[in-house]
Amino acid sequence: MKTKKNSTARSGTFAASGRAQEQKKPRVVTTKTVTTMKHAGEKIVMLTAYDYLVAKYLDQVGVDIILVGDSLGNVVHGYETTLPVTVDDMIYHAKAVKRAVKNALIVVDMPFMSFQASIDEAIRNAGRIMKEVGVGAVKLEGGEYIADIVHHLVKIGIPVMGHLGLTPQAINKFGTYEVRATDKKEADELLHDAKVLADAGVFSIVLEKIPTKLAKRVTESVPVPTIGIGAGPFCDGQVLVVYDMLGLTEEFKPRFVRRYTELAKIMRTAFEAFIHDVKEQKFPTEKESY
Repeated sequence: MKTKKNSTARSGTFAASGRAQEQKKPRVVTTKTVTTMKHAGEKIVMLTAYDYLVAKYLDQVGVDIILVGDSLGNVVHGYETTLPVTVDDMIYHAKAVKRAVKNALIVVDMPFMSFQASIDEAIRNAGRIMKEVGVGAVKLEGGEYIADIVHHLVKIGIPVMGHLGLTPQAINKFGTYEVRATDKKEADELLHDAKVLADAGVFSIVLEKIPTKLAKRVTESVPVPTIGIGAGPFCDGQVLVVYDMLGLTEEFKPRFVRRYTELAKIMRTAFEAFIHDVKEQKFPTEKESY
């Protein structure tokens, strides 16, 4: 009887442990989840990824949204701007990210001139990304002038994230990466654009490098979540480029980037140590050989 009691106790322990594991199971994030988070007052966390390993680690720690950003043109391909990035580039990197992710919502940037020319071209390119990769949504830069494109994409089942403020694809128009919408006219236009995009069907809007007070106004004025980058603390969520917050992009140090570590320094130290060990015949040792 004593053995039976112990067995029963162990079974109860295993059952309780199983319930605890079920409770801790990461949630699968969808566009609906993101909207619910805004209404619940839960902050949304978004970071970029362009490869399998980084995406895997982001997903493991519970990042809500993983953005396959066209910033890969800068940090992976070494371009000065995001303009040279192609749809094929985005699909290639998004496939690597998709293979790693089980829970986060994956959003893919529509690169420059992949959607601006016509609704048909936007549908064709966004459709390629959704069909060939199997991600959750695409992101488009622009305001009222892309509202019809957003409407048609959403209508056929392609979720869209908007992007206002500093839009890197328009760098040749702006001529600078300075803060946007600092004057009343542009601020009013941005607020109007946000409302129009929400009406067109975007499920969220990125607000990049705009004044904090304006970001707060937008966040309070639209029913969809706002995700800030250089837009202050009042947005519904925050996003950074992973390479920036890890300290890999050493020359890029805007005030809105918090560097959580300095991986460039750590990597160089490791590389230098390896060079030393090989040159001095300290690597490999007998234990590291077959």
